[in-house]
Amino acid sequence: MKPVEAIKSIIVGLYRSLKRFPVPIIFSAATMVMLIYMNETRPPYQSELRELLTRITMIFALGIPLSLSIKVYLERSSKSIFNLIAYYAGGALLLVLYYFFLLKDVEMVSITRYIAVSLALYLGFLYIPYMLKKEQFEMYIIRIFTGFFTTVIYSIVLYLGLAAILFTVDKLLGIHIQGELYYYTWLFVVFIFSPSYFLAGIPEREVEIPNESYPKLFRILILYIVMPLLTVYTTILYIYFVKIIVTRQWPVGLVSHLVLWYSAIVVIVIFFITPIKNVSKWAERFIVFAPKIILPILIMMFVSMGIRVNAYGLTENRYFVIMLGLWAAGVMLYFSFIKTKRNIIVLLSLSIIAVISVFGPLSSYSLSKASQNKRFEKILIRNNMLNYGQITAAPSNISYEDKNELSRILDYFDENHSLIDVKYLPEGFKTADMNKVFGFEYEGEKPISPEGYFYLSRSQTEAGVDISGYDQMFDSRYLYNSGLNTDYPFKLSYDYATSVLKISKDDKIVYQKELNTFAQGFAGKYFISKDNQVPPEEMTLVEENENVKVKIIFISLSGKTDINTGYTVVNSTEFYVLVKVK
Repeated sequence: MKPVEAIKSIIVGLYRSLKRFPVPIIFSAATMVMLIYMNETRPPYQSELRELLTRITMIFALGIPLSLSIKVYLERSSKSIFNLIAYYAGGALLLVLYYFFLLKDVEMVSITRYIAVSLALYLGFLYIPYMLKKEQFEMYIIRIFTGFFTTVIYSIVLYLGLAAILFTVDKLLGIHIQGELYYYTWLFVVFIFSPSYFLAGIPEREVEIPNESYPKLFRILILYIVMPLLTVYTTILYIYFVKIIVTRQWPVGLVSHLVLWYSAIVVIVIFFITPIKNVSKWAERFIVFAPKIILPILIMMFVSMGIRVNAYGLTENRYFVIMLGLWAAGVMLYFSFIKTKRNIIVLLSLSIIAVISVFGPLSSYSLSKASQNKRFEKILIRNNMLNYGQITAAPSNISYEDKNELSRILDYFDENHSLIDVKYLPEGFKTADMNKVFGFEYEGEKPISPEGYFYLSRSQTEAGVDISGYDQMFDSRYLYNSGLNTDYPFKLSYDYATSVLKISKDDKIVYQKELNTFAQGFAGKYFISKDNQVPPEEMTLVEENENVKVKIIFISLSGKTDINTGYTVVNSTEFYVLVKVK
């Protein structure tokens, strides 16, 4: 195609898009105007004006998927101008009600609910045209998917070209270009060009999309790059699964997210290769075996999350991980045991889960608040702090851990919900009233960096290190990978890369331990301790076998904790090793 014809084709497509989807494009343009206005007025952070403008912008942005869903629904059911006006008026009313009742502020609850509703509406835009039509749904989504990525590439090229023009005008012609103009150009590309170009490629419902039109490059990408990588990744996860069974140390934190995203990618791949399963044995086998293979890995993820929830209760983040895991497991069971499949179930079920997770008694907010209240009540009862539904002062021997847990639970409600939602608290309670109500001061969270970096050390409660019952003590600072020869018939080495301590006798390993896993246990528990001190018993590990008895005393450690997931990584440690040879 000649350049002139290509440009003409783009312009015609943009016009067709504006004609077919005028309301979504108007909402998109309104979002752009609001963002420009906010940048020009620059209201102070946390001011009422800034929050007001942010809420209005969010409502305009929410109008995009809502109006898209209304449009494709009307194309499927009715093209009457009366119905068109009625549905769009109803949509506008819903946005107004959402603004006043569900978007009263810009806090955690309102933001996560907004994201879930937006996701459900965008998913609705994808599956509504094929609710009653069984054929070609996958090809329809593939057409939209490839059109989206084409739009992204075109948008990047367009923005870079326009930015280059502005830069050249500024530097060569001497016409000053303000920095904001680059931002406004980016907004124009994202909110005007991109949606207009993308929507121009949305197929009409009546258009036939045969399987033979499956994009060749996309087929190569999925069959010969993504699927082999997933196969290797599955093998690694199963090796890790076997390791867990052997060591009996269930993982927490990161593994849940790795399995979750892996499961989501597998679902997407199965969805996309469905149209070519009859012409590719590799695709057919993948569809048959992948869902069954992934189920044990999902069970591992649920056990991992169960350990976390049992220790710290349910929070919104953990709820979302569990719900997405349940969705992935349900889809895998559907793929495994239902003979006549409709892949529209994948998108429909995800949109239903998105709505359930933010509305009603089974929402993340309701269940998380109930879980944290249960933890709160359990700690109070354990310390005899409840008397006829009233909180009494804590006993003098209440542990620091319990005081810290009570403070963290109050933190959770104060930051994400309201202290009014906490059971047994007196009316008007504030964290400043902790000593008056609970009998101890509020255990404020120590300042940590946004990345969660920490340093912990052994609390100074011991006059010295008790080495009775052991032959010799060694300092980790002198244990290098090459090993440390001793006067005794054994050799010690510590690999700082893998955190593995080895004790050898006559060139035979008689004891081996990966220490970071043990260190992560108390590091994730105490990294918010305000004095960075950990009780000695928590930092001591004693093990023995038929050859040796070993006592490992940690002196200090540093690392970082993901504040959102709680997953802890230990980067460096210092410890003593006490050894007795049998």
